[in-house]
Amino acid sequence: MSQQQLLRVQNFNVSSDGFGAGEHQSLERPFGHADPGQMFAWAGATASWPNRTDPGGSRGLDDYLTRDFAHNIGAEIMGRNKFGPQRGPWQDYEWQGWWGDEPPFHTPVFVMTHHERPSFTLSDTTFHFVGGDPAAVLAQAREAAQGKDVRLGGGATTIREFLEADLVDTLHVAVSPVKLGSGSRLWESPEELFDRFHCDVVPSPSGVTHHLFWRK
Repeated sequence: MSQQQLLRVQNFNVSSDGFGAGEHQSLERPFGHADPGQMFAWAGATASWPNRTDPGGSRGLDDYLTRDFAHNIGAEIMGRNKFGPQRGPWQDYEWQGWWGDEPPFHTPVFVMTHHERPSFTLSDTTFHFVGGDPAAVLAQAREAAQGKDVRLGGGATTIREFLEADLVDTLHVAVSPVKLGSGSRLWESPEELFDRFHCDVVPSPSGVTHHLFWRK
């Protein structure tokens, strides 16, 4: 392999106290008691936000990072909680994710679960349901990515599993000026990663602070 295939965390959003999502996730509230509109306001305001319907939007670092989300990504890994609110064995196969008929991934997606189910395809995204430890799942995702990088999409628990297995090469975490108090926690402080990663911290006029980590 001439070029290393990186495992990248892209545009992962946490509250100022380190939570990626709140408690009590449900069909109506994918982020539990957290308000995604507040958490992701910085990305939604950019010119490159994929769901933008009106012209305009901000430029600068927020916009660059929003645009960079899909750059050189060949597959995504996510935890089951990012795919849906169900727990335990699948009661039915009707649920196909939060994203409707046109998921925003456009690559193979590997959903980590103890309860496997058949793969399915929506538009140009195929979801695979895989058991196994982080290293085994990453090996499958790398093969599917065909030389491109793999995005680790979250949630926070899944990212922590990959960090503990020392498999993450780069992370971009956007810290929003919102306190959640409880939920799914990425960190108590970003300094927890400083022993293994270099980190640049870049405040944005939108109010978020971008933490850009790359492996030492």
